[in-house]
Amino acid sequence: MRFFKITAFIVLILLGAYAAAMYYLVEESKEFTVEKEIAYPVDKVYNQFSNFQNFTRWNNFFSSSKTVLIDFYTPYEGKGSAISYADPLKDESGEMYIRYANENKTLRYQLFEHENENPTLVDVKFIPVSTTKTKIQWFIHTPKLSVWARAKNFWTEDRFAENIDKSMGNLSNVLGNKVQKDNLLASIKYDSLMVEKEDAQMILGINVSTSNKKDALYRNVLINYNKVYNFTTMDLGKKNDEIGYPVLITDPDNFKDREVSYFLGIPLSKKIGISDNNFSFRSVSPTENYVMYYRGNYSGRLKAVQRLMEKARKEEMRYGDIYETFLEAPTEADLVNLKLSLSVYR
Repeated sequence: MRFFKITAFIVLILLGAYAAAMYYLVEESKEFTVEKEIAYPVDKVYNQFSNFQNFTRWNNFFSSSKTVLIDFYTPYEGKGSAISYADPLKDESGEMYIRYANENKTLRYQLFEHENENPTLVDVKFIPVSTTKTKIQWFIHTPKLSVWARAKNFWTEDRFAENIDKSMGNLSNVLGNKVQKDNLLASIKYDSLMVEKEDAQMILGINVSTSNKKDALYRNVLINYNKVYNFTTMDLGKKNDEIGYPVLITDPDNFKDREVSYFLGIPLSKKIGISDNNFSFRSVSPTENYVMYYRGNYSGRLKAVQRLMEKARKEEMRYGDIYETFLEAPTEADLVNLKLSLSVYR
């Protein structure tokens, strides 16, 4: 009996010491600022924060979980928009609101985690550094915690900073794909031969061999495009602004044969683990290409490919693969919008 009394006394002393330490040494709430820069103009960046459907795609708190369920409430953008979320695997839930919005300048969020009636307040300020760069400042005020829960404040700032770091990397990838696509579509000059340098790519796709008779090749391309697209968006959960244009890679001399072998895939920002052996990654090194844009029936592209090959021979350049980038997804109509790129070297 005496042992239990002594043990209870020690426990009370320890609890009292803990409570005193938390009360006097640890703040009941935290205020801190996180600042980052991103290499995109403020009008492109702001929309990714003010629209929750955009926000949840790249914000690491939501995008890192495959089990989180999110409900969106109207209006979907700006002041008054809101979401609720629940992640059964992590046992997390909450609600998030935009309480104030000043376009391209400021946003104010309220985040209610679990059933806490006191929200985390987050003010985000957008500062144009130049026409191509934006500074983002997060001013974060956490809710008051009881004495017993204040130990959480030891890692609250690190948790927010880590999430912001990962989120900014995701946002750069999303905006990079979006801006690249917009710029490409705006600069198209059809049937003109150009020289371009292409960056390295990581492409997730499928290797195929099929008949080259009449329309058999295009029908096969359409089937395999749908396979790759569905796997990328449904199985891997990638959104359209996270992926590049679909691309078909093959040997241009292959078109003379009765059977064509090609690799059809979708560019991703990085290599990730996949469980389906039907799909694989192909790494494409930076190349110099002869390029033409083509719009019309798929079979008609061969004339443009031939022009690229003739240009290479005339310039005494050796050539490698032909890259057929689908600027519009292939459809049953057999009308395509393509960027044709022939890799060349001496």
